[in-house]
Amino acid sequence: MMKMLPLFLIVGLLCGCTSIRPTDPFASVNVRGISSLGVDVVHKPQGIPKGPLTLQQAIETALANNPEVAARGWDRSAAQARQDQAFGARLPQVGIVAGYAHTLDEQRLISASKDGESGLFSRDTISSDLVVSIPLYTGGRLVNQVKAADLRSLAAEHHLSRSREELIFNVSSVFNSILAQKHVIGSLEFSRKTLTEHVSRIDALIAAQKAAKVDRMRTEVRLADVEQQLVREKNLQSIQHRALSNLLGLRNFKEISFQGELEMQETMVLPELEAALSTAWEGRGDYLAARSSLEAQAKNVDAAKSGHLPALSVQGAYGGRWAAGPATGTGHGQEDTGRIGLVLEVPIFKGGQVDADIRKQRADLAAAQERLRLLDLQVRLEVETALLNVESSGERAAAIRKSIAQAKESLRIEQQKYNLGKGAIVDVLDAQAALLDSETTYYRVLAECHTAVAQLKSAMGAE
Repeated sequence: MMKMLPLFLIVGLLCGCTSIRPTDPFASVNVRGISSLGVDVVHKPQGIPKGPLTLQQAIETALANNPEVAARGWDRSAAQARQDQAFGARLPQVGIVAGYAHTLDEQRLISASKDGESGLFSRDTISSDLVVSIPLYTGGRLVNQVKAADLRSLAAEHHLSRSREELIFNVSSVFNSILAQKHVIGSLEFSRKTLTEHVSRIDALIAAQKAAKVDRMRTEVRLADVEQQLVREKNLQSIQHRALSNLLGLRNFKEISFQGELEMQETMVLPELEAALSTAWEGRGDYLAARSSLEAQAKNVDAAKSGHLPALSVQGAYGGRWAAGPATGTGHGQEDTGRIGLVLEVPIFKGGQVDADIRKQRADLAAAQERLRLLDLQVRLEVETALLNVESSGERAAAIRKSIAQAKESLRIEQQKYNLGKGAIVDVLDAQAALLDSETTYYRVLAECHTAVAQLKSAMGAE
């Protein structure tokens, strides 16, 4: 019965390989007790506060629920697993090796230990061994693979950090645009109300024969234009709400009220360009990830070079041999055997695979160098652009802020002149349009100010 045990083991393993249930690509994934949601699972956002949503709350909700950040987190987990895998290759390897063999001539179960020793012979043998292998020297291949895996894990961590930075910028940009849009719609509704009241005053003047019907027609044309602008801006507001819901990781759109101020509470002191660039190169996740990936690729080149060097390891085995068929000679049907020794592998010819691998790794290294150089240029461009945008939007907001007061006073004067019969309806409509344009532009510029500040922080790698 014992001699059939290895055969049963082999058959069981082969059957097990065909009976393993295939992995469902859409089901929840469990890694060390941490489960993903699976793409077919309706995500229930956590921590969405009740009442008006502030920018800080929106950012916290997005960081907790956004699938892109979650995916980057799983990428980091995968990189850490590859790190453990590379380290495990340096440790002793233990396994069970079993087999069945049929030969044309009878073979001895185990080698003779002395001259004239009797033994058992059979054409059918079963073997089972506990095998231990310890790598002693691999030309630096395992060491460099471990270092490369460590650097790749660090790069995955930096990629996760950059995803968080970009998500914060996107949420801040959309959130401030929503606040600005609310004020824009308010200005349009006030303008519609003003024009409606003006139509009533014109009707009164027409009745008193102090105004012409054409004045009413011109005002109605202007009122219709404001109405269509209001419809357009409300549609844009709905789109912005859905865009923010998407960033927050909400699968289904949900109406959310927002709370925040567009007015800049304090004047931002802009850093010098070189100081901002230095901060970006030290703190931006994508730049740090590119550097780590470049260093990891250099280790891959060194690991590939080791393919030309010999490898030395210690190998040991202990197990048994069984005669599975008719046997001749003397001895038991089972014999124990064991061995330990050094194994030296010297590569002589591998069909050019090693050289091809070295060329491939060096080409990947050159590509990584160029990507880092491209990212260096991109970081410089983004920092310079952000600094210019912050400065420009601040100056524009200050200029438009003054024009709003002037536009209000101009409209008041033109309305008064028209009511006294000393002004033209065109002047009133022009003054009203100028005020509306100043207000809507001002609120959008305020949103641009906040977006520019967030853009600068993102370009410099700050959350």
